[in-house]
Amino acid sequence: MKEKISLATARRVALAAQGFTDPRPNGTPGRRHLARVLARTGLLQIDSVSAVVRAHYMPLYSRLGPYRLSLLDDAAATRKRMVFEYWAHEASFLPVETYPLMRWRMERAERGNEMYNGLAKWGREHTIYIEDIYREVIDRGPIAASALEGQKGSGGWWGWSDAKYAFEWLFWAGRITTASRRGFERLYDLPERVLPRAILGLPVPSPEDAHRELLRISARAHGVATAGDLRDYFRLSPADIKGRIEELVEAGELLPVRVEGWDKPAYLHKDARFPRRIEARALFAPFDPVVFERARTERLFNFRYRIEIYTPAEKRQYGYYVLPFLLGDRIVARVDLKADRPTGVLRVHAAYAEPAAPAETAAELFEELKLMRGWLGLERIEVTPAGDLGPALVDIAAS
Repeated sequence: MKEKISLATARRVALAAQGFTDPRPNGTPGRRHLARVLARTGLLQIDSVSAVVRAHYMPLYSRLGPYRLSLLDDAAATRKRMVFEYWAHEASFLPVETYPLMRWRMERAERGNEMYNGLAKWGREHTIYIEDIYREVIDRGPIAASALEGQKGSGGWWGWSDAKYAFEWLFWAGRITTASRRGFERLYDLPERVLPRAILGLPVPSPEDAHRELLRISARAHGVATAGDLRDYFRLSPADIKGRIEELVEAGELLPVRVEGWDKPAYLHKDARFPRRIEARALFAPFDPVVFERARTERLFNFRYRIEIYTPAEKRQYGYYVLPFLLGDRIVARVDLKADRPTGVLRVHAAYAEPAAPAETAAELFEELKLMRGWLGLERIEVTPAGDLGPALVDIAAS
């Protein structure tokens, strides 16, 4: 057992845990490859922003290269369902096998806990209406919140209609789930009409056992992590994990270590891999598990990352939708991208190199951008010479 590991080693361990030692498939990735990624990540965070492609599609691309978007769509909507939607790190796709591990959260939500305070308060005040909506799902599911007529937005919390509030409350409580999506809009139905019968028949663990198992999944996905990292992956509370990490240490599943430069104790998963090199090249969505916990990203990669979608344009430092670029075991650049589908153009609004980025950064980034352009079905790349890496990309694009 290693009592102390270098920061470079921690990066390689973390990237190996997320699947970046696995080669990208030569052919078209299929369900077997999707299952392998899910086994590594444990979840795919869902987000609606489609400046490039919606964020839940990107982690598969980052690890597998070009694949059919229908691979994930089918895994989330067909009878051979591999994933279901629920609140994990945020709204996420989770392997269906994880469903029993989330029942504690659903049960708490039904009691008015484990959900947004505004939604919980609304639910307490509208119990009869919620039951009316539940009966609509029973009678008409799969159904979208927008299918109910006369339910106008109140201008209140997120401007949701009463129907949308009720659907979201029922979703948190686990009484309904996502059957499929129409565009990005959820179509809701009963879990027993959506999830595989074998999954619904699995025993439901106690909250303590579920928290312990979620920490195991988190530890495998991290490779090496602090207690805060482990807790954050599934948004567990400090009370939820009290004593659980110590139990996993005592069982030999987590190994206490010190990581160079970290000011908090860390834990190494017992099956963590220690590759000597990482030969990876990938663009990350803002909600990829490698970077979605910003403090951990900074600790591991010395890379300060913030999403600036909601920042006024004149105050943005790097751009609207900025993707970190991984080369080897380091994040060496960031690029502000937009998929302009009407014109068939992948637009590079700006690109910035990190300190000590290798000389080949621009060339490698452009190769990855070409791969992404093809995956998204776009015709060409247009680069604006903004940022310290922008001019080099312009020269490469022109050559």
